[in-house]
Amino acid sequence: MHADDGRHLVSTAGSAHTTPSGDAAAGATVETVAIRPRRTRLAGLAAGARWGLAGFACLWMALCTAVGPLYWVEGSIADWSWANTAYFLISFAAYLGIVILLVRWSGHRRILPQLPVATKRRLVHLALTAPMQAVAHAGDWCRRMILRGTDRWWKLFLILLIGWLWVPTTLLSAFGADMRSQAREFSWAWNQWLGVDQPYIGFFSFVPMDIYPTAHYLWPEDPTYLTDQHNIVLTVCYGAATAVSRYLTGSNDAGFVALSAIQFVFAAFCCAATANRFFNLPFLRPADGGERIDALHETGLARPAGALQRFVILLFFLVCPLAVFATISLTKSPLFAFSFVWWFGVWYELHMTRGELMPDGKARRLNTRSWMAFAAASCVMLISAKYAWYIIVLQILLALIADRRRWHVYVTALLLPTVLIHGGVVLMIQSGLIINGDPIESRGIQLQQIARVAKLNPEGIPESAAELLEPIFNLDQMADAYRQDDADPVKSSGIQSKKVSYKWRTVTEEDMAQFNTAWAQIVAANPVIALDALLAKCYGYFDVTASPYTSMDYYVDSIYVQNQTEWIKDWCHDWRASVAQFARDWGAVPVLGWLTHGNLYVSLTLLIGAAEVVLRRWRTLAWHIPLALLMGVMITAPANNFERHMLPVAFCFGFLCLTFWRESLASRHTADGTPPNSPNPDTVEAWLLPSGRYRSIAVRPSVIRAPRTIC
Repeated sequence: MHADDGRHLVSTAGSAHTTPSGDAAAGATVETVAIRPRRTRLAGLAAGARWGLAGFACLWMALCTAVGPLYWVEGSIADWSWANTAYFLISFAAYLGIVILLVRWSGHRRILPQLPVATKRRLVHLALTAPMQAVAHAGDWCRRMILRGTDRWWKLFLILLIGWLWVPTTLLSAFGADMRSQAREFSWAWNQWLGVDQPYIGFFSFVPMDIYPTAHYLWPEDPTYLTDQHNIVLTVCYGAATAVSRYLTGSNDAGFVALSAIQFVFAAFCCAATANRFFNLPFLRPADGGERIDALHETGLARPAGALQRFVILLFFLVCPLAVFATISLTKSPLFAFSFVWWFGVWYELHMTRGELMPDGKARRLNTRSWMAFAAASCVMLISAKYAWYIIVLQILLALIADRRRWHVYVTALLLPTVLIHGGVVLMIQSGLIINGDPIESRGIQLQQIARVAKLNPEGIPESAAELLEPIFNLDQMADAYRQDDADPVKSSGIQSKKVSYKWRTVTEEDMAQFNTAWAQIVAANPVIALDALLAKCYGYFDVTASPYTSMDYYVDSIYVQNQTEWIKDWCHDWRASVAQFARDWGAVPVLGWLTHGNLYVSLTLLIGAAEVVLRRWRTLAWHIPLALLMGVMITAPANNFERHMLPVAFCFGFLCLTFWRESLASRHTADGTPPNSPNPDTVEAWLLPSGRYRSIAVRPSVIRAPRTIC
């Protein structure tokens, strides 16, 4: 029965009936129920905009998937064929289909056709057989064991610590060229403090800053050998550890092993603390350990994770090479990733406890341990990755908009560490104590576009642009050094025998001011080649079929570990090589190998974010924005499909899925107008009052308030 304005009419008398015109018969009581508001034109435009944004994300991912085969053979988008069109259409349909399925499932709409009644009966009879009953009992026992074994953070910590223990004991440590550069940089600085005479700026001198390289115009007049290339705090910590190791043992190896062991324990702690927040929701328990908050439990948002969800997430951390090798890899990105996971967990607590009031009417406070965890995670992020301060500052602004009542939490745990750490680094740079990182590091896309044009169409470079670039780059060397997956050779990164395309010794700040102008002229004159350079440098992050350019197993058996160490190279040398090779072989398996690649988790995270946009989960999106910012970091990173840049997104993916599942359950229950575990609303008995009248079902279209979280 429907009213003229679209409302549903519910009879409250068992004998009520309607006339042919649709009106209720006399004597019957009619109640109106607002099921769905009338859609206005503005609402339709807003929905179209949300779907348009989701569609754009799917188009971008489909484009990256379609151009992958072209760049695997170092081709061009100009070579686009019908096969690439097919890849594009199939990929777009798959990605958009996933978003549609997520939205439909969250809205409690049917995804799969209903099974026939006869099939359901056969399944019921099968479930009642003795073998299936035995399987069910065994499954129930496993479920109870998993739940009991993961209901406290220290149990999760022990699971991860024991499950990962073989890594530091057999592989000891993993690192690449950056770790050795940081140790060398601190060693030169230490020698300077001891009064040792060392070369500085000179045509024939070659010091650690020339390896990166850092332009000489950035070097202060008074000699200093510490730089912010890899973040100064981390460089000092790593360098000091290796210096102590050399003093005590005569080599850096003990320092490498000690640093990896510390990071290993830190990784287990961060993952356990965050898993506990997402699995058990400890912040929703009263201080005396009683029941969780009833209001949140009724919506499904306070439901602890099930055994299967816990098992799958822990299995990822214990088995996936991304997580396993990251525990001991001294490459700054794993340290940032684990601290980001810790930080992400506290954000979930803040999200879940948003809007909850204390008896005095004030917003619920973040408990002291969670506040300390929030501040500590922010500090580790800031000292491990220079781009962390961009992420934190944006999150401060979003948090003050979405949860301004707890502004003091964001000021003390986010803003204050940022000001102290980032501000302190800036102050040291300005005072000449350390050397700033070269801004050329952040221009990877521009460098690749110029180098690709110089290699494929040198005559297409405008004369004015060539003149502007002449004091900055040697275009011939730039063309020779160009590799479509990596911008480091173009900017002359490496040891003394490298190609000198970047004139870091002689370039000036005034010369660099003309760089953007020259780049714009070259791109305007060669748009197709420039587009190729952009896509070839970043498509792999969003193409699940693309193999990584540099995977995490690289650091396990790199030449810096296997050949250039004193005694680490002799410890399980062959085992280290076989473990890395096993990870590579697994990653090369079609489909199943995708599970070991970071781009799978990046792509799925982007699709879940698109579904959240369509579903208007704005407050959830507010604390998921850092994941999108990290995708921007990937695009601007020097290399394509570099797995260490994808670690934070991959590590948070399971928790992201768990959040989406909980909020979708809450939305489904809200759409039904029934709390979880309530009687089936399709039966008459479920809605009969003791008086024999029907309950009036008022389902409001508004989205339920998101619950609160702590750690």
